[in-house]
Amino acid sequence: MAKEKLFATEAEMCARFIAALPDMWTAYPETGGFDILLARNADGFQIGIEAKLRLNAKVICQAAEYPSHCYVDQPGPDCRAVLIPDGVGMDLAALCPLVGITVIRMSKLGLDRDGKIVWYDRERTMARLASGGYSYPFHPQLPGRDDSGWPHDQWFELCPLKRIDLPGWIPDVEAGRSAPVALTDWKIRAIKIVVTLERRGFVTRQDFAHLKISMSRWTQGQWLKSDGCGNWTAGDYLPDFRAQHPVNFTQIEADYDKWKNPVEPDRQKQEALL
Repeated sequence: MAKEKLFATEAEMCARFIAALPDMWTAYPETGGFDILLARNADGFQIGIEAKLRLNAKVICQAAEYPSHCYVDQPGPDCRAVLIPDGVGMDLAALCPLVGITVIRMSKLGLDRDGKIVWYDRERTMARLASGGYSYPFHPQLPGRDDSGWPHDQWFELCPLKRIDLPGWIPDVEAGRSAPVALTDWKIRAIKIVVTLERRGFVTRQDFAHLKISMSRWTQGQWLKSDGCGNWTAGDYLPDFRAQHPVNFTQIEADYDKWKNPVEPDRQKQEALL
């Protein structure tokens, strides 16, 4: 008889893991090339996590630091890990510490019959069972800021030259889903262009320069079209970034006054000069 799976999909496992995180950590789904990038709120310490329902060589390679000397100065997390269901991958798990990877095992302990946590201590990441006992939804526990409390045989600090740049907004994507639409730095800048376009009705080359994003893709792909006055309006093939990131689009739009081009062009004056 086949063993029952703890989780139907990697996305379900990732969602359960994120829901069980202590308050001192923030999860960024599909960020920096990882399924989940964790950041410790107090000091920015990062853990990059790849998730798989079975521990195999592929996910270990995905989580591991690239061995080439050409990548030694590239941004990376302080620690790297793979997230798997509890009870799988026992053989390969012994190899992970040899390449500086922590194996995080996710269980369904601490849940009632409806799949909800009975009681949860977010500081200690500990749940109380309906039977009265205690359990930990995942192990090992995440490293604390105080080095003396580290389980040093389970977490391996890699001391990157530079940590991964975090987006200004938590991506509204589902971690662990196949082919996710990631909220990259380029995508944030692109959304700002579209917000400017919607607010003003047109954009200029100066807007692209201000937001530090190349304009060629937008004109060559007919995302924008010239209005004949030196400005650009929405083209026939402009992607629907709002549909891709409905939450993040609204958040970025709400911060318009913080990032907008301080030089607002006057369309009427431009038309008068032509």
